Amino acid sequence: MAKKEDLIGYCGLYCGDCSGYTQTVANLARDLRGELRRYRFDLMAKMFATIPFFKEFKDYEKCYNLLGTMMKLRCKKVCKGNGGPPNCKIRNCARKKSLDGCWQCDDFSTCEKLKILEPHHGKASLKNLRKLKSQGVAAFIKGKRYWFAEK
Repeated sequence: MAKKEDLIGYCGLYCGDCSGYTQTVANLARDLRGELRRYRFDLMAKMFATIPFFKEFKDYEKCYNLLGTMMKLRCKKVCKGNGGPPNCKIRNCARKKSLDGCWQCDDFSTCEKLKILEPHHGKASLKNLRKLKSQGVAAFIKGKRYWFAEK
């Protein structure tokens, strides 16, 4: 298990708040698939699919396969432990500048590299980086962090 400080990504996102790191979603998907097999729910789904109210059960196999994919949502290493995308431009930049994270860079608020996170995290990275810069690592870890933020 990584130290709490090491769970802070260079970008300001906290790996400890990610379902990939906690593996909660992957474990639930695994457990649900197990229960579905135990009850032979594939057979029940075929029967349910014949009832107009439950016609969506015709896609049961897709759902089951999706759960199998969700079981793979596991992050074995955090960003600072060489996990995540191997060619992360944010990590590469911070390491090149010998920074613990982007909050130590004067240009983080206008950095184009951070925009890659916006479709999935909104402005969470920038909000976290501002908090890290103003309050420090210890306060950030103890306080409210953002995984997704609108503004």
